[in-house]
Amino acid sequence: MTVSMAAEKEGKRVPLPPAGIVPTLCIVIPVLNEEANIARLVERLDDVLDGIAWEAIFVDDDSTDATRAAVAALGARDPRVRLLHRIGRRGLSSAFIEGAQASLAPCIAAMDGDLQHDETLLPRMFSALRDEGYELAIGSRYVGGGGVGDWDRRRAGMSSFATKLSRIVLHAPVTDPMSGFFMIRRDTFERAVRRLSALGFKILLDILASLPAPPRLIELPYEFRSRTAGESKLDAGVLRDYLMLIADKLVGHIVPVRFLLFAAVGVLGIAAHLVVLRLCLTLLAPGFATAQAIATGCAIVGNFVLNNVFTFRENRLRGWGFLRGLLTFAAICSVGAVGNVGVAAFLFGPSVHSAWWLAGLAGAVMSLVWNYAVSSVITWRRR
Repeated sequence: MTVSMAAEKEGKRVPLPPAGIVPTLCIVIPVLNEEANIARLVERLDDVLDGIAWEAIFVDDDSTDATRAAVAALGARDPRVRLLHRIGRRGLSSAFIEGAQASLAPCIAAMDGDLQHDETLLPRMFSALRDEGYELAIGSRYVGGGGVGDWDRRRAGMSSFATKLSRIVLHAPVTDPMSGFFMIRRDTFERAVRRLSALGFKILLDILASLPAPPRLIELPYEFRSRTAGESKLDAGVLRDYLMLIADKLVGHIVPVRFLLFAAVGVLGIAAHLVVLRLCLTLLAPGFATAQAIATGCAIVGNFVLNNVFTFRENRLRGWGFLRGLLTFAAICSVGAVGNVGVAAFLFGPSVHSAWWLAGLAGAVMSLVWNYAVSSVITWRRR
């Protein structure tokens, strides 16, 4: 039993070890194409963390520039700089989790690699955990003295809306649960890690919603800086990941949230099927069987495109992979359709005598589960 696990079992807080050769602070820095920022960030960490035994773990999600080479060059001269290269996995939340688990430091900080977080706040965070008994120190843009920098009204509004929405799943009052800049004690992190959803970019919200009891926390103000190099990673997928995180915290213990998204796309596919069927019968008059076949084909293609963009965004297919995926998805759905009809016919038949709606619903659910399970493994398998 580790020290932190024993402490959790006994309900006691573990004292932090004194500074020494073994790092007492690990800064986990998820990066993607941040080559121009690596050296400057390490230099700034070295300046502000004087007297603290620290290490920095850069978690690289397979950058296409020279980010890993920049980290490796610094690591060759400074053993405090480490690299974790991930292939086939994306997302700040999962990157932070893997980086934290790759270290033994009793304090773990999360920090972006784009220089927008104020590194001068790190010593104050560390002191709060080491000397003041806090379990979590959050860099907040929304307490007195903090700010969002040069954000435009649209981005500030989106952040405000997301912060309000997060209160649905939060166990503690926090002004900035969307912050990506914080420091946490390892024993506190370990109390949450097995419950983490690891979806998207909002790891702090994930931790706060996963802890069995609210942590003793402090929010410290900082001014969010403007990016000076590299490109922002914010896009529509960030909103999708955030909403999936909220949904996972609400119902993920009952049914996988990705399955719910797949089912929602299926409902849209049914609606599209009926619309196309009606248009074909009204405008083209090709006969019902032909119209049904056209509507079915349109629904399958539409479902595939939406699932590729939203449900399985992390493994979305492009180029020839898109065409191959469409063909496998159509084949899988065809088998599901046959199973749907077979199950419904059996339940409605003379041996069971189920109500027509119950038989139809059972067939549809069977088909949905089949399509999701098999397409997850075959069409959008992780590469």
